[in-house]
Amino acid sequence: MTPLLVEAFTATSCLGAGLQSTRAALQGQRSGLAACAFETVDLDTHVGEVAEVDCQRLPPQLGAYDCRNNRLAELALGQDGFTEAVAAAAARHGAHRVGVFLGTSTAGILETELAYRQRDAATGALPPAFDYRCTHNAFSVTDYVRRRLALTGPAATVSCACASSAKVFSSAQRLIEAGIIDAAVVGGVDSLCLTTLYGFHALQLASALPCRPFDVGRDGISIGEAGAFALLTRAPAPPDAGAILLLGSGESSDAHHISAPHPDGLGARLAMEAALAAANLAPSAVDYINLHGTGTPSNDRAESRAVHEVFGSGTPCSSTKGATGHALGAAGALEAVVSMLAIGLGLMPGGVNTQRLDPSLAVNYLRENRRAPVARVLSNSFGFGGSNCCLIFGCAG
Repeated sequence: MTPLLVEAFTATSCLGAGLQSTRAALQGQRSGLAACAFETVDLDTHVGEVAEVDCQRLPPQLGAYDCRNNRLAELALGQDGFTEAVAAAAARHGAHRVGVFLGTSTAGILETELAYRQRDAATGALPPAFDYRCTHNAFSVTDYVRRRLALTGPAATVSCACASSAKVFSSAQRLIEAGIIDAAVVGGVDSLCLTTLYGFHALQLASALPCRPFDVGRDGISIGEAGAFALLTRAPAPPDAGAILLLGSGESSDAHHISAPHPDGLGARLAMEAALAAANLAPSAVDYINLHGTGTPSNDRAESRAVHEVFGSGTPCSSTKGATGHALGAAGALEAVVSMLAIGLGLMPGGVNTQRLDPSLAVNYLRENRRAPVARVLSNSFGFGGSNCCLIFGCAG
């Protein structure tokens, strides 16, 4: 594929709002996970909650979109001059030539959960003020962001579990390559809700402790929330030295099981190989791998087998979910931002909370930060149903 320029990017998670907080947390190997105190949830688990979301307000003209998920989107959009960068791109190309492609898993389902408590006792009807289209609907957050940024180009939501906001990079790349648009806002927003917290608990996939990816005692995930965005455009020839580029993306769908990964990581391997082929890179050209690394026994085992098959056991890798939690539909975009920060900082982040590496997982997993030049990073995102996406970011020389 033709590399794309990442003109701007930002992320907001339990590590804080914007790049400065995220950067400081990665450098200090700090986790944002805490014992769950969200809403009425009564579970022994840890979550990555963004504290500022509840007090965030939407512009009055977009008040119909008010829900936790869209408030998180608004908070994230306001960081790092991102809205200004998008406005400049729209002025250059035209608002109709800038697309919006976002990933989410549950969107504003919390709003439906709250409305359900207020249903009519006689009829079961939800309260009249409840607006499914503008809140719970999966397109709600994309529609909100599109309107908030005054863009009129193509817009779509991708909702395929935990690969959602990685796949939007591929979606945008295809439309830019086809000449349909000149730039795209991509990213993901997923917020805490009772459905995911109780759902993953019912699946016995939520850990009582902060998650420990690739640890011999790992026993589940910690659910987080996040909003992360990037602005993609065509790269100039040659790109400016130090510019961050999307070099390649690879997707696969192995459809092995509704929730469990293929035990040998078949889909993961296919997606990594496709990303390398798209970027025209050999595995040895990748300096660091940001693993999907959820902290469940089966996921980490399958991913390690896939990584070992493609890269061997030498390439440094780690999961940052011990710091951020698993942001589900926003995880791909959040970890894309982490990957770009790794390049800019010359930092391979160590896996927070992991204490004793599982010796059966044959990868070069970093428990401590490693300072080194990082020219190319592979970021893995794998979802329920065998939906997989891998992105490769690099730095222009």
